[in-house]
Amino acid sequence: MIPSAFDYFAPRSLDEALTLLARHGPEAKLLAGGHSLLPMMKLRLAAPRVVIDLGRVPGLAYIREEGGRIVIGAMATHADIEHSELLKRRAPLLAETAAEIGDVQVRNCGTLGGTAAHADPAADYPAALLALDAEFVLASRQGARTVAASDFFVDMLTTALVPGEILTEVRFAADGARTGSAYRKLHQPASGFAIVGVATRVTLDAGGRCAGVAVGITGVAPKAYRATGVERGLGGQSLDSKRIAEAAAQAARGVEPLADLHASARYRAAMATVFTRRALAAALERAQK
Repeated sequence: MIPSAFDYFAPRSLDEALTLLARHGPEAKLLAGGHSLLPMMKLRLAAPRVVIDLGRVPGLAYIREEGGRIVIGAMATHADIEHSELLKRRAPLLAETAAEIGDVQVRNCGTLGGTAAHADPAADYPAALLALDAEFVLASRQGARTVAASDFFVDMLTTALVPGEILTEVRFAADGARTGSAYRKLHQPASGFAIVGVATRVTLDAGGRCAGVAVGITGVAPKAYRATGVERGLGGQSLDSKRIAEAAAQAARGVEPLADLHASARYRAAMATVFTRRALAAALERAQK
């Protein structure tokens, strides 16, 4: 199908983009990589009167480290993140997650900010960003504010962004010593989206006990979530396959799993346990190296 008619703007600065967004209000949509908005427009599921393309706004596609924290511009592509040597060394979880997104074409166009702002319940990044305790910088004409990942993802396709705001940056702490991470995913074969995706980080103390653990899960519920029941079962413990399996059994506890043509609610819950166990085992092995 052909999209409804719309006006197209390609601002050359963040200020110009924010001005256009404020001027056109709810009639405007932001275009980043286009892999969510454009298909919706073609199917007439979205019919914005104004499209504001962020692709020509400079200074939004960086990946750098500042004072022990990783800072990524919202227009960094999945390929940028997948191949970043800095991320491979200092925050490999995000690079590993990016490599699991879609295919080469999608990874070369899709962006971190666009994916996060769209908040698809089957997207990969939200699980990793939750496990990383990431923060999001949201800019508007009134200034900028920072929102924790735990508060940013509100519901299916719903975030903490309010009208007039643009997600400009994502920040999180770089990995420290004796920390391992992993992302494990059950793919939907046609789209590559996650039927279940689990991102884990494990930090060990000098004695080999679990000093910190984070588990983010996507694909299971209407929004990505932290599996706090799993985390509580591992904190302060000496980890082995039995303890990991026992904790992983809590992966879908307290959430209402989605059901669709790809997987029943019961299957999703079962696979959440399986892939949480696999991701934790991989993260532990890496933390021990």
